Amino acid sequence: MPVLELQQVRKRFGQRWVLGGVDLVLPEGTATVLIGASGSGKSTLLRCVNLLETVDDGSILLDGGDITAVRADADAVRRRIGVVFQAYNLFPHLSVLDNVTLGPRRAQGVARGEAEGHARDLLSRFGLLEKAADYPDRLSGGQQQRVAIVRALATRPRLLLLDEVTSALDPELVGEVLSLVRDLRGEGMTMLIATHEMGFAREVADEVCFLDAGSVLERGTSQQVLADPQQPRTRQFLQRILTPGA
Repeated sequence: MPVLELQQVRKRFGQRWVLGGVDLVLPEGTATVLIGASGSGKSTLLRCVNLLETVDDGSILLDGGDITAVRADADAVRRRIGVVFQAYNLFPHLSVLDNVTLGPRRAQGVARGEAEGHARDLLSRFGLLEKAADYPDRLSGGQQQRVAIVRALATRPRLLLLDEVTSALDPELVGEVLSLVRDLRGEGMTMLIATHEMGFAREVADEVCFLDAGSVLERGTSQQVLADPQQPRTRQFLQRILTPGA
């Protein structure tokens, strides 16, 4: 059974359809990467998966259960899905350790000692333990984004959603965040990732989906989609994004 399955998911804002019938299947331990121009529907799709947006048609299944059903408990669903957005969204008045433990303690009822022990293990794994007592304004952008990813992992999510997690970073800080995501991929975390980093997509994706005007226009392995795209629109997008100054 897939961890995540989207069946003809449609979403509109006003009269404009931003998702036009998206089908996706994420088997356990795989990484699916969404690429496409700004406005193609990548972020909206992620927000629908986490129930931050309601779908207008179609179904989203998490471990076989329809999370878009009227009876679905949205809060319970969100406790099983980790999300990291473009902005770090760390609480500035909380230390790194408190940022990471807040979710498990408040949303899942985990005791402080247990939550802090797990948080320290995660921070240590990703080279951030010495920052546990620091506040976000003492961290670099790359460190803040890594803490945001660790915070998402602290709830032991079934699925991790990453929305352009490097777009707000200076180029020299991108590598440390992508390295962390590569590690997660190697450990078998199931991930749905929206990115403009084609080199990263090539390295971590089990499947690449090119979105155009709210639909999956082309999908396949990274080699198929990024090195030998079949659709003219995919080729045009890749040429533009991979050619400096284009």
